[in-house]
Amino acid sequence: MRQLLGVLGFLAVVQGVAGMVSEFSDWDGGLVRRFDFLDGYEVYGSIALLVLGVALFAAAESRGRRSG
Repeated sequence: MRQLLGVLGFLAVVQGVAGMVSEFSDWDGGLVRRFDFLDGYEVYGSIALLVLGVALFAAAESRGRRSG
C-alpha cells in the first residue's frame, strides 16, 4: 500500500508541475488541460494536484512508519 501511495503521489506531483509549466509557457501538456470543466481554472487544478501529491506522500510515509 505504501508503494501505491508513493506512486500516486509522484504522478500527482508530476501532473501538477506539468500543468503549472504549461499554464505559464507555450508548452501544451499535462493532464489538467484535458478536462473541459477546468477551463479557466487550470492553475487551481494544478495546485490541487500538487497538494494532493504531497498529501499522498505524507500518507505513504505514515503507513511505512506504522508498519515497519
